[in-house]
Amino acid sequence: MPTQLDIKRRIRSVKNTQQITRAMKFVAAARLRRAQERAFAARPYARAISRLVRSAALRVPGSAHALLRQREEKRILLLTVSGERGLCGAFNANVIRRTLEFLREHSAQNPAIIVLGRKIRDAMRKQRWKIVAEHVDVTARPEPARVAEITKEVTALYEREEVDSVYIVFNEFKSVLAQNLKLEKLLPIEPDPTTTIEEAQARSKETAVDYLFEQPPAELFGRLLPRYLQVQIFRALAESAAAEHAARMTAMDSATNNARELIDQLTLYMNKVRQAAITKEIIEVVSGAASAT
Repeated sequence: MPTQLDIKRRIRSVKNTQQITRAMKFVAAARLRRAQERAFAARPYARAISRLVRSAALRVPGSAHALLRQREEKRILLLTVSGERGLCGAFNANVIRRTLEFLREHSAQNPAIIVLGRKIRDAMRKQRWKIVAEHVDVTARPEPARVAEITKEVTALYEREEVDSVYIVFNEFKSVLAQNLKLEKLLPIEPDPTTTIEEAQARSKETAVDYLFEQPPAELFGRLLPRYLQVQIFRALAESAAAEHAARMTAMDSATNNARELIDQLTLYMNKVRQAAITKEIIEVVSGAASAT
């Protein structure tokens, strides 16, 4: 049976842990606001450039640019985005689980991986899958220069026909309490679901916009498509950063509440132990006095 001193030491230890988790919660909340603004700012531009590229892809042949070429999926590249640190609940575990599921489902297509984040890098190093590139310290605060470097790697692999399609797995920020685990296809760029201009006109009362290319399509798409890919990767990193801070804030809030409940339980138990000790001493005193008489 633990003594009062042992219980006091444990209460003091839990209180120290509670202070740490509370501080981490406040830090995550402060970082979440900036990360959330960055993710929200990236969404409209990512959607707009995606619609533009997919719509323009309808009007040019697939041979206009290497990133438009459709090939049979014999080799797949997967970009997987995780956090740099832990203590954020199931945030990283969900990404790792979905990544492994995807790799197993497409094992016949010789999948390769580009890992973005320290946690997914550490997890994938223990697996048998081929890692093409590793990027750490890139998800906490996405920088355009780092994203451009990743984009060049992906573009080079696709243009050299070392991979036939490119996918990305990341956590999309939904709210402070929830994240959406997303799997999106980046390459090849597929046309808009309205597969023809005639269908687009039939579905809309307005006339579908047609494009006049002042530059050769190869030159135009040579600038537009890498930019599109860079924007999509940047958005995924920004969404993941916001989702990670939200998950950490929620996890640290739960840990703080659990620590408070544990402190209350330990305090109650310590009071019972002290009361039992006092009762025992009184009984010993009364028994001694009775035996003396």
